[in-house]
Amino acid sequence: MTSAPYGSWPSPIAAADLASSGHPVEGGRYVGEDVWWSELRPNEGGRVAVRRLGLDDEPEDVLPAPWNARTRVHEYGGGAWAVTDSGHLVFAEFGDQRLYLLEGATPIPLTPVPPQPCSLRYGDLSVVDGAVWAVREMHDTEGGVTRDICVVPLDGSAADDSDRVRSVVAGSDFLAYPRLSPDRRHLAWIAWNHPQMPWDGTELRVAGLANGRVIGEVRTLLGGPEESVLQPEWVGADELNAVSDRSGWWNLYRIGIDEAEPVALCPTEADFGGPLWMLGARWHTRREDGTLLTVRTFGTDTLAVLDPDTGSLVDIPLDGLTTVGLSDRQGNRLLLLTGGAKTPSGLRELDLDTGALRTVRLSVTDLPEAAYLPEAQQLTFQGPEREVHVIAYPPRHPRYSGMDGELPPYVAFVHGGPTSRVAPALNPVFAFFTSRGIGVVDVNYGGSTGYGREYRNRLRGQWGVVDVEDVVTAVTGLADAGLADPRRLAIEGGSAGGWTVLAALTTSDVFACGASYYGVAELDGFVKETHDFESRYIDGLIGPLPESADLYAERAPLNNVDGLNCPVLLLQGLDDPIVPASQAERFRDALVAKGIPHAYLAYEGESHGFRRLATLISSRNAELSFYGQVLGFEPPDIPRLDLWRPDAE
Repeated sequence: MTSAPYGSWPSPIAAADLASSGHPVEGGRYVGEDVWWSELRPNEGGRVAVRRLGLDDEPEDVLPAPWNARTRVHEYGGGAWAVTDSGHLVFAEFGDQRLYLLEGATPIPLTPVPPQPCSLRYGDLSVVDGAVWAVREMHDTEGGVTRDICVVPLDGSAADDSDRVRSVVAGSDFLAYPRLSPDRRHLAWIAWNHPQMPWDGTELRVAGLANGRVIGEVRTLLGGPEESVLQPEWVGADELNAVSDRSGWWNLYRIGIDEAEPVALCPTEADFGGPLWMLGARWHTRREDGTLLTVRTFGTDTLAVLDPDTGSLVDIPLDGLTTVGLSDRQGNRLLLLTGGAKTPSGLRELDLDTGALRTVRLSVTDLPEAAYLPEAQQLTFQGPEREVHVIAYPPRHPRYSGMDGELPPYVAFVHGGPTSRVAPALNPVFAFFTSRGIGVVDVNYGGSTGYGREYRNRLRGQWGVVDVEDVVTAVTGLADAGLADPRRLAIEGGSAGGWTVLAALTTSDVFACGASYYGVAELDGFVKETHDFESRYIDGLIGPLPESADLYAERAPLNNVDGLNCPVLLLQGLDDPIVPASQAERFRDALVAKGIPHAYLAYEGESHGFRRLATLISSRNAELSFYGQVLGFEPPDIPRLDLWRPDAE
C-alpha cells in the first residue's frame, strides 16, 4: 500500500467515463413480450430515447434520434410516453411539446401546433379505449398557466383541429393520476391548489362519467390542506386504493366512492409513498388475487406483498437493493427501477414465483473495479436539536492510503427538492471522489422524505436554518469521530441543495468551500422568475408574501455575503426555467464586490439538471480542481480551473 496525500491518489475513474457510460433509465413497461424503457442519452445531446432489447439482448431504439420523449408539465415532467393496445408508441416531444404517434418510420402529430412555442404540454399519459388521457398544461401570453385532464384521439384528427382535444376536468391549479373505473362510469384523480405542494395537501376526487364526459357533482373522498393523497387505483367499479399520510405516514387505504371513512389496509410507521416531483410515480400495484405489491420506505425501500383482507405484510428479499421503484407488471413478472449500495441502479425484472432478478438495462454501461468503489455507511448523528440521518462514503483505493496522521477531506452532498431523499447507492460520482481520497457524506436533513411527515415538516418555515444546521451536524459529527479533517470540509448541492450550500457558506464557518449547481441565491427574484409549479413553494418553506418579506431578505444567501469568507464555485444552465441564471449571476456579482475567489461556469443549452456529455465532463472536472486548489491537494490529470481572484483584476 502506497501512502500519498488524500485527494492526490490516481484514479481510473474519469469525468469522461462518468458522462459517457452513464445513461439514467426510467419507466419500464411491458409491450407484448418485450420490455421498453426511457433512457437519457448524454452523447446524443441529452435527449430521452425510448428503447427495448433487440438481438443478443442489446438495447435498440424504439424512438429514433433526434426525437426526444420528454414532457415539460411542471417542468419536471413524468408520464411522457405510453403504448397503444396495438403496441405503438405515443409520446410528448420535448422540442415542441406536442403528442405524437409512432406507427411507421416517422412519428405523426396527434395534438395541434401550440399558439406559442411549447405553450401546450401533455404528461401523465395513458391510452384507454383508443384515446390518450393526459394532464394538459396551457401557458398564455401573459404568463398565466392552467391545467386540465384531457382526451386526445389517436386518429390524428386533433393535429389540425384543437376542438378535437376534449377537456374532461379542470378548475384546479394542479391535477394528477387520471384513473378511469373499469366500467368507465367514474373518473378518479388527484387535485391540489397553490400554495400547497403535493406532499403538503392534495385531494382524491371522483366524478361520474357519461360518454367520456363528467356528469353530476365532483366529490372529494380523501385529503385536504394537511393531508397528502397519492396514486388512486380502482378496485372494481366502486372502490379505490390510495395512499394518504393522514396518520403521519404515507399508508395505504381503501375507500368506497359512497363511503365516508377510508379503511387503513396496513397501519405502519413507514411511508408507502413519496414526493410527487414527477407525474405518474407508483408505490403499489394490485395483483389478480387482490393482494398488493407495495414499496415502503424508512430510510431505505422494501418491496412487500400486502394482503388487504388481513393487513399482513410479507417482505420480498431483494439482496441489498436500497431503492425500489415500481414500473410495470405482467402476470408474475415485475419491472422494478432499483439500485443498492453495491449494485448499480437500473431496470430489473423480478420473477415473483422464483424470486429471480434479471437485469434489463443498467443506468451505467461500465463500472470501475469493485476495489475502487466506496462502501456506504448509514450513520445517525445527534445535533443540538434533533437527529440527522446520513450515508457516509469514506475514501477507498486498492493501492493507496493517506499519509500518517492525515485525515481525509470530505464533501457533504445536499440533495435537491428540498423535499426529497437519498439512500445508500453505488454512485459513480461518489467513486470519482472517494477513489482519489476524498470522502463523501450524503445527508437526509430535516425536510427529507422517507421518515414520516414530522421529519418532512421540520423544514416548514425553516428553510436555510434546519437544512444548514443538519448538514453542519453531519460533517462535524464525522470530524468529531476522527473520520474527517475539520479544516477540509466542502459542501455541494444542486437546485434547493444549492441554496443550502450558499446558506451554509454565508451563515457558518464550518466549510472551507462550496459548489452550487443551479442553486437558489435569493428569494424576491426567484418567486417572480421561477415556474408555476414551485412559485408558491416558498410559502411553506419560509412563509407567504407579503407577511414574510423580512424573512425572505434575512434568509437569502445573497444578502449574507458579508458572512462569507471562502471560495465558491457556481455552475449554471443558461436555459433553466426553474432556477434562472440570474440567481447565479447575482451571487457572482456579490462575490466580485466582496473580493471572494470564485468561478462561474455557465452552460448554453442546459436546463435544470445537466444532460449533455460535454457539460457533465466540464462541470465534474471543474469541481474536483476547485476542491484541490482550496483544500490543498493536486488531483492528477485534471484540467486546472481558473478562479477569479481580486488580485487578478
